[in-house]
Amino acid sequence: MAVKYAIRSTGDAPEKSSKSRGTYLRTHFKNAREVIAVINGMKLAKAYTYLNDVTEKKACIPFRRFNGGVGRTPQASVFKTTQGRWPVKSVKFVLDLLKNAEANAEAKGLTGEELVIRNICINQAPKTRRRTYRAHGRINPYQGHPCHIEIHLAEPSAEVPKADTSSLVRVANKRQLAQRRIAAARSA
Repeated sequence: MAVKYAIRSTGDAPEKSSKSRGTYLRTHFKNAREVIAVINGMKLAKAYTYLNDVTEKKACIPFRRFNGGVGRTPQASVFKTTQGRWPVKSVKFVLDLLKNAEANAEAKGLTGEELVIRNICINQAPKTRRRTYRAHGRINPYQGHPCHIEIHLAEPSAEVPKADTSSLVRVANKRQLAQRRIAAARSA
C-alpha cells in the first residue's frame, strides 16, 4: 500500500524534493504544532541551528495559538510576541524527521545546503487512553495527545525576474474595455 502525503511533490520537478513522515509520535500535538509553525519555510541549516538553540534554551518557541497559561519570556520578543516555551521533546521528534528527510534528499542527490522546508503538516493522532485514580473512589481519564507529522523539503526554484509593469495598461471596467475594442476595430 502506497503512503499518501498531504502535499504532492513540487510541480514538474519531484526529483528536486524529499519527504519524511512520522506517525503516532508520542509528543504533545499542541507543542509540536507551535514548533513546526516557526520553522516552516526556513532553510534546513537555519532550522537545525534554531532547534538546537531551543534545546539549549538559548532561543524559545513562540506560542501563538495554544498559548493559554503559557508564561512570558524576553526571548519571544524576536517573534513580536511575549509568550514562549522550550518544548524539548517535540523539538527532538522534529529534528529526527528533518534528519530523515535530509538523508532522503541526499539519496536523491540533492545538496543539503540549499534545501528549504517547503511544507510541514501536523495532524492529531488518536488519543492514548489510561486512567488515574482520584480521591473518594473517583476515576478520571488520563490521555496522551500524540500526533502525525509530515515534512517536505525542496530545492528553491530559480528566481524569475519581475515583469516590466510600465507597459501594462489597466482597465477599470468592462465599458472602457468595450470602447477600446470598438476603437481598434474602426481604425483597422
